[in-house]
Amino acid sequence: MQAARIIKQFDEVKMVVGKTGSAEVPTDPMPPEASDMMIILNPKETWKTDRTYDELADAINEQLENIPGVFFEKNQPIQMRFNELMTGIRQDVAVKIYGENMDTLLAYGNKVGAIVQDIKGATEPNVERVDGLPQIAITYNRARLANYGLNIDDINHIVSTAFAGGTAGVVFENERKFDLVVRLDSLHRNNIDDVSHLYIPTTGGAQIPLSQIADIKMELGPAQISRENGKRRIVIGFNVKGRDVESVVKDIQARLDTEVRLPEGYYYTYGGTFENLQAASRRLMLAVPAALALIFILLYFTFNSIPQAALIFTAIPMSAIGGVFALLARDMPFSISAGVGFIALFGVAVLNGIVLVSTFNQLEKDGMADIMQRVIHGTKMRLRPVLMTATVASFGFLPMALSHGAGAEVQKPLATVVIGGLLTATFLTLFVLPLLYMLFSARLKIKATAIASVAFLVFCSSSMLTAQHQMPQVLSDQYPVVTLDSAIAVALANNQHLQAQQFNLQASISQRKTAFTLPRTAVEFQYGQMNSIENDNGFTVSQTLPFPGYYGARSGMFEAEEEGIQLQQQSSALEIKAQVRSYYQQLVYLRQRQEKLLQLDSLYGEFVLAATRRYEAGETNLLGKTTAETKRGEIRILIQENETEIYTTYNSLKTILNVSYDFSPEENDQLAPMPLPDAKDTVDLADNPALKAMYQQSVIAGHSITLEKKANLPDITVGYFNQSIIGTQNVGGSDVYFDGGKRFQGFNVGLGIPLTFSSNSARVKALEYRQLSLQKEADYYRRNFQSRLQNELYTYTRSLAHFDYLKTQAMPNAELIIETARLAFRTGEIGYVEYAQALQTATEVELQYLQAINQLNQSVIQISYLTQFN
Repeated sequence: MQAARIIKQFDEVKMVVGKTGSAEVPTDPMPPEASDMMIILNPKETWKTDRTYDELADAINEQLENIPGVFFEKNQPIQMRFNELMTGIRQDVAVKIYGENMDTLLAYGNKVGAIVQDIKGATEPNVERVDGLPQIAITYNRARLANYGLNIDDINHIVSTAFAGGTAGVVFENERKFDLVVRLDSLHRNNIDDVSHLYIPTTGGAQIPLSQIADIKMELGPAQISRENGKRRIVIGFNVKGRDVESVVKDIQARLDTEVRLPEGYYYTYGGTFENLQAASRRLMLAVPAALALIFILLYFTFNSIPQAALIFTAIPMSAIGGVFALLARDMPFSISAGVGFIALFGVAVLNGIVLVSTFNQLEKDGMADIMQRVIHGTKMRLRPVLMTATVASFGFLPMALSHGAGAEVQKPLATVVIGGLLTATFLTLFVLPLLYMLFSARLKIKATAIASVAFLVFCSSSMLTAQHQMPQVLSDQYPVVTLDSAIAVALANNQHLQAQQFNLQASISQRKTAFTLPRTAVEFQYGQMNSIENDNGFTVSQTLPFPGYYGARSGMFEAEEEGIQLQQQSSALEIKAQVRSYYQQLVYLRQRQEKLLQLDSLYGEFVLAATRRYEAGETNLLGKTTAETKRGEIRILIQENETEIYTTYNSLKTILNVSYDFSPEENDQLAPMPLPDAKDTVDLADNPALKAMYQQSVIAGHSITLEKKANLPDITVGYFNQSIIGTQNVGGSDVYFDGGKRFQGFNVGLGIPLTFSSNSARVKALEYRQLSLQKEADYYRRNFQSRLQNELYTYTRSLAHFDYLKTQAMPNAELIIETARLAFRTGEIGYVEYAQALQTATEVELQYLQAINQLNQSVIQISYLTQFN
């Protein structure tokens, strides 16, 4: 919608709202947005007592229905803007339907809106308006246009100029220029009749109204087309009253699954505060176990005893009982604020246990050996502090629990959980905790009961701790030590790709033994009237042999394939060695970088301590102390990032080694520059197994061509036959009768000539093209390898120069800077700014020194890989 039309409709809306006599409209509207405006209504004094907000909204809506193109939505402006900024939706919950056709989306949107309206707790739904925008449609009659000699382009230009305006010239004002726009006067462009009566000049010089050559009518078109993630969608928004959002959405989901079946390609999503609720719930699943784990760790550090820490930890389930029952008593659902309340409750609930257990331990140190007496006396001593702790916290949350104003829906669940949990935790702490303390302290009769209690508490705490992901200490001294050579040996032995290639090599060796396999021998038996009326019998044995040279070509191809597999195996082994060296050197570099960062953190700690003392003594302002703490925070962030890199590098190395146990690099492996291979090894790449394997594929293709040519030569067939010829035969001029016992035999030799010469030649030609393709591809990778080698050599030269500078000049200066700056800062000769700059300079130099060594080693590893230097 254009801005001018929005302003005009805004004036009409102000007049309509003024007619209701129920509110005062501000004279200045809020700035127009893309296609909507907001009018904030200030209720009159007389309206406050006789009409409700809903009645006012209905009265305004009735009047606004008469204004075309205006859609009315009632809402609280602050709440609407807050929801829109947080979730992109103005209501609490939104059902989004995604699809292609807007009419289909509107139909299903209305169905969903009807279902939402029947759900308890859901307010009247607001279906996003996607249609109903009035527009003037001009449909040209092409036959009449042809009669008058007009074309559509000219008419469109006339209509656009008349109502929207067209540029007729340029107006200059000093150095600025403006377009001179011409259009009809406002009196002649107000309604559809003005469009119909617009005169169009013909080629003959006459003028005719637009209605003679076109049908002009008012139609309803799409109001807006909304997209999200590239998909069209419609939103059905509603607010929630008297129920929690999650249960309302579940009811809607159940109804939609059973009553509304979307077409193929259409689907639902749920947005608004419900989407935020789901995200917050996922965060709570991590925050609650983490909070419980931290509480247990702090308890252990406080008492240096796992049993006593677990004993005090029992206050957490005791308090959780009260929090749950308090929510049930007030008919409140579990929400995000309630989850935060549980986290706060757990921290407060353990205070009573700490007070009691500390008192019991102190009485034991004072000489009170009897457990029963110690428990009774200690409980009496700490009864008032325990009650006061719970009472003060409960009274502090009481106003939040009873609030009914703005924000009460967030405050009430949190306060209810804390108050209810403190009530049960206090009661159970005074009675249950002393009994559990006696069970934990007893050594003889109730030992079994104590073990059962401890096992239960450990099970509860461990189940909570499993939800918290902690990064393992990959460089712990407790793990087995692995050297670089042993890591390479383990990787070569465990790598499954190498194992698969070894089996492939064994298969190729076995296949080479089949190179001289003869075709099947044909044996035929004949019986019947072959020569005369008598039944003769005979048999034939024949064998087909390939043309000489076929078996030699077949054997040569098998040998070439075996060599290719061996080269691939060597290439994979060389690549694995390079990867292991790279990750191992990276791990050594990150470990020494971690040590250096910890040393720098210690220096910055001294800086913070000195700055704090100067600030407390009044020698400096707060800026010095804040600067010191900020610099130390930056170092700690670097430490955390380095730990993350150690973790990822360790996992990558562990994956290559294909081991399940943890390990640690050898402590003696210090970061030092690796030697570069000899010059003669870095010039030629002919020995690289990867390149040799690619060229070997071309050799295999050549053997395939030879084998195909040999296979196209004629086959040789030799045979032997033996048969009977029963009957009288003329032998030497006399007739002799031969029975079945007389055998006749002989030999035959033949050639099998292939007749499909064109197809055989095509196969050979295809193999030749395949050989050329493999040869070109190998040449391409050879040039690629040479380019990589030159780049690595250049990188090595640059890194070596950088390393020499850092080693000979920068590093000695960095150590001198640190010592001088520390002494000068302690004596007050320099301020915090100079000291911070000095530490930062020295830090950057030392970290760059380690990084230069690592870059140098990585270049050497790549050069060794490319030149097959082991």
